[in-house]
This record gives sequence, C-alpha cells and structure tokens, in this order.
Amino acid sequence: MKWTPKNLDTIAEAAWQHLVLSFSSVLIGCAIALVLGIVCARRPRLYSVVLTLTGIIFVIPSLALFAFLIPFMGLGFKPALTGLSSYCLLILLRNVVTGLRSVPEDVLDAADGMGFSRWQRLFRIELPMALPLIVSGIRIALVTVIGIATIAAFIDGGGLGTIILAGLDQNYPEKIIVGGLVTALMAILFDYGLTRFERSLLRWRAA
Repeated sequence: MKWTPKNLDTIAEAAWQHLVLSFSSVLIGCAIALVLGIVCARRPRLYSVVLTLTGIIFVIPSLALFAFLIPFMGLGFKPALTGLSSYCLLILLRNVVTGLRSVPEDVLDAADGMGFSRWQRLFRIELPMALPLIVSGIRIALVTVIGIATIAAFIDGGGLGTIILAGLDQNYPEKIIVGGLVTALMAILFDYGLTRFERSLLRWRAA
C-alpha cells in the first residue's frame, strides 16, 4: 500500500464528493416521492401509472441514463445528480405509499371523529405512523445510490468512482481496491445506522 498513505487528502475529498452527491440525490428523490406518494396513496390507478414510469427509469442502465442526460446538461455534477435522484424514486415511492396505506382504518376514523382536517390527519397521524417504512425506503435508496454513484466518474461527476476509474486507466489495483472498499464501508455504515433508527421508530410506533 504505497499510494494510499500519500493520498489520504485525495481519498477524503473524493469520499466527501461521493457523500454530497449521494445525499443530495436521495433528498431530492425523497421530496419528489413524498409528494407523489401522498397524491397516489388514495388513487390506485394513478399510483400504477407512476410506479410503472419510475420502474422503467430504474431498470435503465446507469451509464446509459447518464449518457442520455449529457446533451441536455453537459458533463459534471448536474446530470449525475439528476440520474441518481431518478433511481431513488421507485424505492422511495413504494415505501411512502405502503407506509401511508398501512395506517389502520380505526386510527383514521378516530382522527376524523376528533375533528382533524385532511391535512391535520396527514401530518399528525398518517406520516408519523408511516415514518418507519419511509426511513426503510431512504435506507435502501441511499445504499443503492452510494453504489451507483461510482459510475458518475465516467461523466465527470466526481466521487470515489474517480479513484476507481483512475486505477482502471492506469492499471493500478491499489486505487481500485481503495475506491471500492471506501464505497462499501460507507454503504455499510449508513445501512447500519439507518437500520437502528428504523427499529427505534418501529418500537415507538408499537408503543
């Protein structure tokens, strides 16, 4: 391991870029999926259409999707952010809708009996009770995006993929291993942390 100790600042910068890209993508995807999920939760036909569209996006190979966005956005952070946000939608939308639909009818009837308006019921009852499933979706989406974000290096999107790509170009296995290991470690840590948070929410909901 000769390259790694001398380039810790480069690795740290690439890891930070990777985090920013991944978190920004999931946040944007979560905001879109939350709005769509609230609208679609009580509209099965609309949900079916939206789910099909997000499913089509999800199965497009990441490099092909990034390449499709280049003529409209050029190279760099923007097409990478747009592509990764799109990949989040299917996972997040499913969990938002499933979470909202999982709220027991008797709880909703009780909220109506207490005089809650539609929006009060949504924000004070439905979304809090759906939160464990929403967090589960965020966890899966974030871990997925952390892995896919390495491909963003091919369109100059930054992140740990730049180290892996440099290793491939230079036939330098150490760079490939370091980039892959840091990416995997990042995914494992966030998966573990969000899993614990999800379990605490489930205990709160049960109580």
